[in-house]
Amino acid sequence: MSVETPDKAWPPDPNSLFETLFESSPDAVLVTDQTGLILQANAQAESIFGYARQELVGQTVELVIPERFHSVHPKHRSTYSSQPRVRAMGAGLELFARRKDGTEIPVDIMLSPLQMAEGQLVLAVVRDVSQKKLAEQALRRSEQQFRSLFEFSPDAIVVTDRAGKITEVNAQVEKFFGYPRSELLGQTIEILIPERFRTTHPKRRADYAAHSRARTMGAGLDLYGRRKDGSEFPADIMLGPVEGPDGQAVLSVIRDLSAQQEAEEALRRSQQQKDYLEEELEISNQFDEIVGGSSGLKRVLKQVENVAGTDATVLILGETGTGKELIARAVHRLSPRRDSAFVRLNCSAIPSGLLESELFGHEKGAFTGAIAQKIGRLELAHQGTFFLDEVGDLPAELQPKILRALQEKEFERVGGTRTIPVNVRLVAATNRDLAKMVPAGQFRSDLYYRLRVFPVTIPPLRERREDIPILVRYFLASHSKRMGRRIETIPDETMETLVGWHWPGNVRELENFIERSVILSPGSVLHAPLAELEAIEESSASTDTNLEAAERDHILRILRECKGMIGGANGAAERLGLKRTTLNSKIKKLHIARRDYI
Repeated sequence: MSVETPDKAWPPDPNSLFETLFESSPDAVLVTDQTGLILQANAQAESIFGYARQELVGQTVELVIPERFHSVHPKHRSTYSSQPRVRAMGAGLELFARRKDGTEIPVDIMLSPLQMAEGQLVLAVVRDVSQKKLAEQALRRSEQQFRSLFEFSPDAIVVTDRAGKITEVNAQVEKFFGYPRSELLGQTIEILIPERFRTTHPKRRADYAAHSRARTMGAGLDLYGRRKDGSEFPADIMLGPVEGPDGQAVLSVIRDLSAQQEAEEALRRSQQQKDYLEEELEISNQFDEIVGGSSGLKRVLKQVENVAGTDATVLILGETGTGKELIARAVHRLSPRRDSAFVRLNCSAIPSGLLESELFGHEKGAFTGAIAQKIGRLELAHQGTFFLDEVGDLPAELQPKILRALQEKEFERVGGTRTIPVNVRLVAATNRDLAKMVPAGQFRSDLYYRLRVFPVTIPPLRERREDIPILVRYFLASHSKRMGRRIETIPDETMETLVGWHWPGNVRELENFIERSVILSPGSVLHAPLAELEAIEESSASTDTNLEAAERDHILRILRECKGMIGGANGAAERLGLKRTTLNSKIKKLHIARRDYI
């Protein structure tokens, strides 16, 4: 049996092993005596210092030390020689070496005493840490940049652990939420969440911790933050898992959407206001000017002139058809708010279930069918005039809400939590006797006195008969031009009848009657359907009972002629110049039963 002889002896010669390690070391290795004289240098020393090996051997170690340290280094060397010890790398000293070309490089140095036959020597292992320093500087710059981005981000940044405890926040968090940083650290993230979501949020947080993932902004979620004072603001939130020194954490970047939402609402308000004003254009053009010269009308116009320049609430009283809206528009046109919107809301024309939404607006999802946010009429009138028509028909449940909005100059949309400031000049109108409705419990007394700052009563047409001929000619000219007719003559008998009629529908009824007359007049002479009217004798002995009886008879006759049809084209409401809702109210008030006219 043969035994193979190894090619090389084992163990290797120590001197040979040391020489191999010495030459192949990735660090520069210098061997010096106690006086600092370089006795040996390896190949890496030539690479690091730029000297040939023979240029190093025989020189003192100060050759590779920056000149600024030459005066102190011999003392350090002497101290080390008297107390030799191993000094490992990474001692935290900031050391530099000098290359042959005069440049300096950062280094780390290990020193170790060697006891040789020739005496005590020093082994110096010199490591070029230039790349490490560059990497550390880059890391510090990166950390500084991250800290700057973190601290001065326009968004609030919150770092939480997996249990939801806040471990770090930036300065913007203090600004957004109103808490000093010291109050937030150690608290759970729920402190920044509205109370109505706090019961469900821990479960969502636990789900997120179990399935961590990045969630970008713009996900379409309806999110809110809660400030220290309890107020809320709309927010968008980005979530992202990050690895921290203590394990996985969650980075939350919170963006305050208040300004964006306000801008979007302003845009929507502007568009809805434009749409509303376009809808109102036809209504506002019903009267080009206030027509008449009677003392009663002049008194009203003088009142309008006196109050228009103030911001006082105006309550316009008068029967249906007397022109209450026309007077309200005159108040607006003569006021400092003339360049802002005039917005009207008729309390009797909108179902009570929709009136609150129409008045205050609603948020998306506030109720079934609320598929988008709606700006209410009150908000549309901001900086302008809000005309609350037929205010006597305002439902009892809405009366305290409109009173609060007027007194505090703020409100909330239906389904909303954000308080919206509003600055409007209120003008209200009614054909009902609010003073009698208050003791009957049909109208709040505090709202009544809030509205009745400056009452203006418009006299009915029967009390300003001298205006009837002027109005007849005005309406005749207006409708003749619109229909392309040329009617030049009004028979005296026709004018006398028109002046003598008591006009329960007032100016609106008169205009509608003249419009029908123009339609029925093919030639140049006005042919008015006088059979529709019943002339009455006006005397000082007339009473309200007689007027009600005359009005009841007149309505009954028109209802019979229309075969009981109240609304629609050629219905009784149109012929009387009344709104359908107003006519229904009069029928109820005058105790007219269906059997009376069918």
